[in-house]
Order: sequence, then C-alpha cells, then structure tokens
Amino acid sequence: MNALLNRFVFFLITSLAITSYSATAQENWEVGTHYTAISPAVRVGASDEVIVTEFFWYGCGHCYTFEPMLETWKKTLPEGARFQPSPAVWNDTMKLHAKAYFVADTLGVIDVMHSAIFKAMHVDRNRLGSVSAVRDLFVANGVSGPDFDKAFNAFGVNSLVNQAEARARSAKISGTPSVMVNGKYLVEARKAGSQANMLKIADFLVQKELGGGT
Repeated sequence: MNALLNRFVFFLITSLAITSYSATAQENWEVGTHYTAISPAVRVGASDEVIVTEFFWYGCGHCYTFEPMLETWKKTLPEGARFQPSPAVWNDTMKLHAKAYFVADTLGVIDVMHSAIFKAMHVDRNRLGSVSAVRDLFVANGVSGPDFDKAFNAFGVNSLVNQAEARARSAKISGTPSVMVNGKYLVEARKAGSQANMLKIADFLVQKELGGGT
C-alpha cells in the first residue's frame, strides 16, 4: 500500500511540476519573437507613469472585437501605469475618425461616443465617411451641432490628430489594434498569436517597466 501511495504522490508531484513548467514556458515572452523593441523609442510625454498606448481605428473589425477585452483589461492596470488610446491615421477616412475621437475627448463625451462610433460602424453599418455623418452621430447622442463644429475645427484637435499620426508612424505599426508599452515595445497580434496574448504580453512589459520583471 505504501509503495502504491508513494507512486501516486510521485506521479502527482511530477504532473504538477510539468503543468507549472508549461505555464511558465507559455509566459516566457521574448523580444523579436512575441513583441518588437522600438528603436528609437517613441516619446510618450514627460511622466513617471508607464504609458500603455493602443493604436486603433474605428473602422477596424479586429479593434471592435478587441474593445470588450481591452475595457476589462485596462481596469486591472497596476498603480504607476496609465492607458492612452491613440487613433491610427494613414488615410483621409482614418483622419476623419481620429478627429471624431479627439472631438469626443475634448467635449468630455468620450465615454458615450467611443462605443457609439464603434456601434455605428460595425452594427449599424454606418461608415461615417463624411463630416456631416460624424456630426449627425454626435447630435444623435446629445452633443449640440455648434459645439461639435467648434471642436471639430479647433486648432487643438487638429494638433492632437497630427500628434497621433506621428506617434503611429514612429512606432512603425503594421496594423490595428496594436499596443505600445512606454514607447519602447510594440505588441501586435501577428507576433503575439492572439488578442488575448497581446494583453498578457502587455502585462509582462508593464511589470518590466515598473521594475517587477527581468
């Protein structure tokens, strides 16, 4: 009986060790394989915080499916880390949608409009291909037309769009969604293997930047 019990205990310990090793191996994210080091690093502003930037486009289906995971994940960011969305821009349509993001942020309605814009494009099939279409959506969600016009044409909003365009170019993103950690590392689904892995790698890199990683 003792021999049988010893064999069972040995088998249990061995199985746990193998499982633990496999889990550790899966979390052994490597630069160049699972994520990219950005050189030179992208300026993310003067801050002691670790800035996590998501490059997105409202018209991107992958960004739409990523959004619920991202919303849950960003609430788990540790103290010392901050999330910063950044619309990607590489054509006129994306520039329009980037302006929509910054207009919403400037007017203090980003919590409403961020999801409303995604819904309009991916559920209601409204491509928001013109300024008037974007304006109508804002008005339908409680923003006055004159307030939208003022923000849309503001120098500050145009400046923010230009900064976002330069940020994405400096990060050398190849698509959306992409996640950049502290201007130093770029995480994309192509290398990460999945959107879920993107967030796991981002966690790893945040801890690395906070001093908790190797």
